[in-house]
Amino acid sequence: MNGARGSALLEVEDLRVRFRTRTGIVEAVRGISFSAGRERLGIVGESGSGKTMTGRAILRLIRPPGMVEARKMALDGVDLMGLSERQMRKVRGERIAMVMQDPKFSLNPVMSIGRQLGEVIKVHSPMPRAETRRRVLEMLDAVQIRDPERVIKAYPHEVSGGMGQRIMIAMMLIPNPDLLIADEPTSALDVTVQLQVLGIMDALVRERGMGLIFISHDLRLVATFCDRVLVMYAGRIVEELQASRLNDAQHPYTRGLLNCLPKVGGGKAPLPVLDRDAAWSV
Repeated sequence: MNGARGSALLEVEDLRVRFRTRTGIVEAVRGISFSAGRERLGIVGESGSGKTMTGRAILRLIRPPGMVEARKMALDGVDLMGLSERQMRKVRGERIAMVMQDPKFSLNPVMSIGRQLGEVIKVHSPMPRAETRRRVLEMLDAVQIRDPERVIKAYPHEVSGGMGQRIMIAMMLIPNPDLLIADEPTSALDVTVQLQVLGIMDALVRERGMGLIFISHDLRLVATFCDRVLVMYAGRIVEELQASRLNDAQHPYTRGLLNCLPKVGGGKAPLPVLDRDAAWSV
């Protein structure tokens, strides 16, 4: 399944993620193929459908007993599967960055915000202390954080969830990556803050010409924010279509998810239950 806007930035063919357990091999991602350009590509599906495992596999963050295989996984023509761990560390952050779901679990609770952002600069592009501080303030301003001078002295527990997520976005964008993977970046935020964070991400992607893989379970959000959508079920991609045409989806799983969405003024009748077919996971 292909069709990214412009030339493909990321190409994935027959990606598989497996985990060895006491009861046998569990397949979390089962032979998916897709491409992504400098666009906003959404990946949607229920919890357990393989969305997050796909994002982590692209960054090669799956550790034993997890196993990752792919016929091809290339960024701008560079074979990611063929890189050593040392070479892959150069790709993470500099070429591909990932914003995790909840900043509470991603930010170091005993380090100030300014020090954590400064460490990213130190690792990827060292510069004098004064220049580092200026760069940190500049990035916080880019994600619309008010009073960055105060925020750099704060610790993660002293900022709100929305501000924490903006800080995470700023941290991931410091090395100016080509591809940003955002894993449920707004699921823990209220609607107003959610829209602000999405607006920031959209502006940064457009201004920097980056590619964005937006992982979410929220079909309405993906339909309004993304350019294309991949729908995952049981580790497979069951449908791919333009986000603007999500309501025209043909696969019964996608139709079922859409039908389960609550509607304003839709009455008090129970929401329909998704009627699953074993053939979807074959």
